[in-house]
Amino acid sequence: MIKTVPETPQGAHPLAGHRMSGARMIMQVLADEGVEAIFGYSGGAILPTYDAIFLYNEEQQRGGGRQIPLIVPANEQGAGFMAAGFARATGRVGVCLVTSGPGATNTVTPVRDCMADSVPIVVICGQVARAAIGTDAFQEAPVTAIMGSVAKHVFLVTEPERLEATMRTAFELARTGRPGPVVVDVPKDVQNWDGLFQGAGTLPIPGYRRRMQALAERRLAPRESERFFEMLGESRRPLIYAGGGVIHGDASDELVAFATAFDLPVVTTLMGIGSIDTAHPLAMRMLGMHGAAYANYAVDDCDFLIAVGARFDDRVAGVPAKFARGARRVAHLDIDSAEINKVKRAHWSHVGLLAEALGALTAHGRSVGFKPDLAPWLAHLRELKERHAMNYDRDSALIQPYYVIEEINRVTGGEAIITTGVGQHQMWAAQYCDFRRPRLWLTSGSMGTMGFGLPAAIGAQLAHPERLVVDIDGDSSIRMNLGELETVTTYELPIKIVVLNNCGDGMVKQWQKLFFKGRLSASDRSLHKKDFIRAAEADGFPYAVRLERKADVPRVIKEFLHFQGPAFLEVMIDPDAGVYPMVGPGQTYEEMITGEFIASRHKVEITPPGPSEMF
Repeated sequence: MIKTVPETPQGAHPLAGHRMSGARMIMQVLADEGVEAIFGYSGGAILPTYDAIFLYNEEQQRGGGRQIPLIVPANEQGAGFMAAGFARATGRVGVCLVTSGPGATNTVTPVRDCMADSVPIVVICGQVARAAIGTDAFQEAPVTAIMGSVAKHVFLVTEPERLEATMRTAFELARTGRPGPVVVDVPKDVQNWDGLFQGAGTLPIPGYRRRMQALAERRLAPRESERFFEMLGESRRPLIYAGGGVIHGDASDELVAFATAFDLPVVTTLMGIGSIDTAHPLAMRMLGMHGAAYANYAVDDCDFLIAVGARFDDRVAGVPAKFARGARRVAHLDIDSAEINKVKRAHWSHVGLLAEALGALTAHGRSVGFKPDLAPWLAHLRELKERHAMNYDRDSALIQPYYVIEEINRVTGGEAIITTGVGQHQMWAAQYCDFRRPRLWLTSGSMGTMGFGLPAAIGAQLAHPERLVVDIDGDSSIRMNLGELETVTTYELPIKIVVLNNCGDGMVKQWQKLFFKGRLSASDRSLHKKDFIRAAEADGFPYAVRLERKADVPRVIKEFLHFQGPAFLEVMIDPDAGVYPMVGPGQTYEEMITGEFIASRHKVEITPPGPSEMF
């Protein structure tokens, strides 16, 4: 039993010195870390820890304390993405608890997804007893070997006395520096071990802590700030290129203050959406492969590119040498030194905490009275926005996906948490939804994991029970984790799920139509028998509607979003609707395809990408 000790030395943990099992220690550390929810699926090798959760919550209930809900998904991949959704929506560490073998391996994709997008989660895996490791025991998997290449760090706890410190260190590693996933593999006999709870202490990782300390203490020297403003003063067309690091670093307020202080326009990556209000006068929305045409043209036209928490990935800088081709100088601010000069050479760079660095630049510029005259540049960008605005066939008799998302956006006003799967629907949501602040846009960026949207919405809703959470999904993407529909209704979560059904893998079909002469190899689902409405009803959704008439879109969208409780909406959209603009792999913004309804300033011939450039 986890007891409260009435008399303790000042500052000591109330349970310090008490005996408890390894499983109870794991649970107590989770409570000490302020964990608000645990997402996981049980199994033989993790049962002691699941029992510890039960006992902890039972004691909290008796004593009137805070219980930690355990959310059980349909499978472990769902648990991993729920933890990720929680972490993305809050900035705090999400927790996933699974068993050994297949339980652990089912979390490989969420772990890699979190590593690619710098999302802090801790995955706790059960493992076979220490004596059985390496014997191909029942439900054994080499978790350290598998996860070592996809996680920020992996621990295998072979010394029970180090379990408590290992758990605390896992949280430290997950949330500090560049955030990421940490995996703790705990053999069953270590969970059953009985020992003294210390109530404090972490593992000795001096090298890492020195780097974190140096990072925290790194300040922009006056000469560095002077040099930056010398370059900015020589610029007539500066542009900020903001990435997900701005959001992970809680630097959005500082970014907006920096931009507005000196009239600097801002484009964002897919992961940087929300770092500045999309309706802000200086916001130029998303750049990249499916970025707004005017955002991409702005990048081509700028003469000074200021990258903040962005990494010049291939979806943004497909041809690095020709990315920001008019920029005479590039500045780069990031928390990770490995990103500096990795893809694009920077003429000025700073490695450190983004909020502090941006604040220092703003303060320096104000102190010297820096105020550039960028009126011609801002007028040019307004003209780009007007001339190359997002658009589509508004007269079509078919339901256009852009129209559906515009209606969702009209009702939500940029205040809802939006999650997505991966594919065309993801890009349409990024293009047509507004986001007033950070952590409202949750999507799988670098990994591009189909099936992400629904479980991520569950994690986000549990993190923010008071907010409207909408999963904008595709018929193929939602199939990947369709079992989590039952999780939504089991926990009575008022999530709104809209499936834009174009009868197939829409993005793959678009590529096949553009580059493979329309050969729809394994991407057409028009003959499949899946009935999403019956599936939602079978899983207990009180609102499950199929929308097939364009005239009904405004009314149905409104009633769907205003429904009190879980709601599922399937929209039968134009199966030939495409995502435009589109910059093919290995191509430049000058070669961007804008489609029929978005004006292009270049005549573009569609040419298939080479074999090495596919996707």
